[in-house]
Amino acid sequence: MASSAGLLILQIGLWRVFAVAPQLKDRTSDSECPETSLTVVIPAYNEAVNIAACLRSVLESDPPCTDWSVLVVDDESTDATAEIAHRTASARPEICTILQAGQRPEGERWVGKNWACSRAMEQITSTWVLFIDADVRLRPDALSRALNQAIEEEADLFSLAPRLECGCLAEWMVQPIMASLLGLGFPIEATNDPTSEVAFAAGPFMLFSSEAYNAIGGHRQLASEVVEDLALARRIKSSGYRLRYRLGLDAVLLRMYQDLPSLWEGWTKNWLIGLDRNVVRALGASGVVLQMFTLPWLIPPAALVLLVLLPEFGVWWWWSLGLACLAVVQQWLLRLWNRRRFDLPMRHWWLMGAGGVLVGLIGPVSVWRTLTGRGWTWKGRALAE
Repeated sequence: MASSAGLLILQIGLWRVFAVAPQLKDRTSDSECPETSLTVVIPAYNEAVNIAACLRSVLESDPPCTDWSVLVVDDESTDATAEIAHRTASARPEICTILQAGQRPEGERWVGKNWACSRAMEQITSTWVLFIDADVRLRPDALSRALNQAIEEEADLFSLAPRLECGCLAEWMVQPIMASLLGLGFPIEATNDPTSEVAFAAGPFMLFSSEAYNAIGGHRQLASEVVEDLALARRIKSSGYRLRYRLGLDAVLLRMYQDLPSLWEGWTKNWLIGLDRNVVRALGASGVVLQMFTLPWLIPPAALVLLVLLPEFGVWWWWSLGLACLAVVQQWLLRLWNRRRFDLPMRHWWLMGAGGVLVGLIGPVSVWRTLTGRGWTWKGRALAE
């Protein structure tokens, strides 16, 4: 009963959120190329698998303004990231530069991409700066649409929620569940309300006015922040600047992980921090996921066995079986909604129960790693002090 009720609440909540969520505007035929400047920054650490496709999608973009360039920052990668970036950049050498971030200063704690982004800003003089992740792919008109809308809405930070893509089996098991949870948890309306203190932004696509970015201190002021996108959004809004968060599902594509180990490392890194380091909420959320997505798949075989062993309670077993089957149908409907809303195929939908187990384990492991620092890493780099 609780599983079915939880899934119903999730479905209704998603429908309500996305029915009114503001989106990236379509490009009109009379859209002019703004007379301004933009630098697209791509921080990259061991992104040999992703950097070519990401950089190519940026270089093949429609010109977003009269003066634009691309800066790839190699953060001391130990794989072929820099070599592949140089080779890809050679297609547009007039607008694309590769920068070596260099070693982090001794005695200072820099985590994630903060050092690479900070080093990039030392080179940038453009009016606008866009930070995207190396696992992002842009549609040709994404840059121009985003910049035009940011200018039109006088935004100081314009962030787009990307469309999640899946490839490996682990992603198909976990990412649709995570996408649903994040979709329900997105404080879209409050984020776009200047009178609200709530702030949120999507790290894969963050477009800043350079003036506002420099005024809040940028990534340098947040060197030790693991979830820097949320911290930057909060600084922008608390400093009186204008934050705009929009759905960019038809413009920005994101495939976060390539395999189970990277997925496990990534979500255990973010789960507790994403819930404001609230241990009760982090563990509770994992428990709710287990109940909604995993329990309905365990009840049917258990109920059938109990019907044989304890037939005198048959009514209760049949009732449990019916509710479990209803919850499974609701999971199918949830994936169907994801397909229609986010163009996410129904592939492996029947593994949502196994995906629930993984998400259920991510919560406690994230709490343990974040609080103790043991195994708390990103791409092998330690995040703990």
